[in-house]
Amino acid sequence: MAENNGEIKLFGVLGSPFVRRVQIALKLKGVEYTYVEEDLKNKSDLLLKYNPVHKKVPVLVHNGKPLAESLVILEYIDETWGNHPLLPQQPYERALARFWSRFIDDKCLPAISKAAWNVEKEEREKGIEESSEAIQFLENELKHKFFGGENIGFVDIVAGFLAFWLPVIEEASGFTLLSSEKFPKLHKWSEEFINHPVVKENLPPRERLLGFFKARHASITASK
Repeated sequence: MAENNGEIKLFGVLGSPFVRRVQIALKLKGVEYTYVEEDLKNKSDLLLKYNPVHKKVPVLVHNGKPLAESLVILEYIDETWGNHPLLPQQPYERALARFWSRFIDDKCLPAISKAAWNVEKEEREKGIEESSEAIQFLENELKHKFFGGENIGFVDIVAGFLAFWLPVIEEASGFTLLSSEKFPKLHKWSEEFINHPVVKENLPPRERLLGFFKARHASITASK
């Protein structure tokens, strides 16, 4: 049953993996919220008011109190609504989940960006190598159906970029990282993740995302 503890608004954009993290967490918890689509080329006064530091999405507003940054928002959601816990209950396991979540954002995503959007061959190859090394750590860490065990947890939600966005970027940019041969556990995990009912209904349209990334790749290529 859906919960509603006061007024909850989420400011986001359609294709953002960081916004989708928050949406998936709220849906897993059964929390009702109002979604506000932003235009990042013409940011609303409310977005600038609620996130004056970074001026970006996602922003979660709960009873008039705003929070920015997806990892911060996920922890807040987990602590505020106790059902379907996202972080492990044991302190050490919780700390590890936070560590791997930061690892994904601080190591994996920048390396993948370098591999995807660099037209210089040397830099692109360096990005692919760095991405593969980072992803290998996650492959080694994955010991169950999900990072959270048998149920989707905090790290799974954060790693959702690898399951859905990365294959689209690979297709748009013409390279392959997450192959079933090289990363069999992560490949199987990604299929389980994107086919989970809650995740599946909260992913952006793939073709629209692919068109966006193809246009971005073409623009970068044309500028060189």
